[in-house]
Amino acid sequence: MMNYHFRKAEISEISQIWNILQQAIVRRKADGSNQWQDGYPNPEVVQNDIKKGEGYVLTDRKTIVGYCAVVVNNEPAYKKIEGKWLTNDDFIVFHRLAISEKYLGKGLAKMIFKFIEDFAITNNILSVKADTNYDNIAMLKIFEKSGYTYCGEVYFRGSPRKAFEKVLHKTF
Repeated sequence: MMNYHFRKAEISEISQIWNILQQAIVRRKADGSNQWQDGYPNPEVVQNDIKKGEGYVLTDRKTIVGYCAVVVNNEPAYKKIEGKWLTNDDFIVFHRLAISEKYLGKGLAKMIFKFIEDFAITNNILSVKADTNYDNIAMLKIFEKSGYTYCGEVYFRGSPRKAFEKVLHKTF
């Protein structure tokens, strides 16, 4: 774990990030999932993430091995949940989490979850929210193993998504 770092992505890294996302898009389709099969995400989405300071990469030394958008308090779709969030305070939301094909099975998605949770606590935010497609079995398992609570459904581009939240606790 000591060679892995989670940091803000740079515009010059878009092609490497997009390559990882394309692998994930193909994986979702091969798994029979409808997630990410409609032209989203795309390079423009990644570029916007990075320009807003919300695009992050996981690196193994100098190699980018994962990507994720990390956003503070801004997900309009989360205002209309069919269900109930655990908290109504400040929150971190993450989207577009993808791991390089060459690094699958090493627990790196869970590592990114941990980096995001640490980022939240460092910023005095004690809630992490996220969502995924009903048929993204791999991500659903990671939410369960990482202590996230199913809170209900939210809608993106007309499709229902399973929404999760984890309430964090400061450890001193």
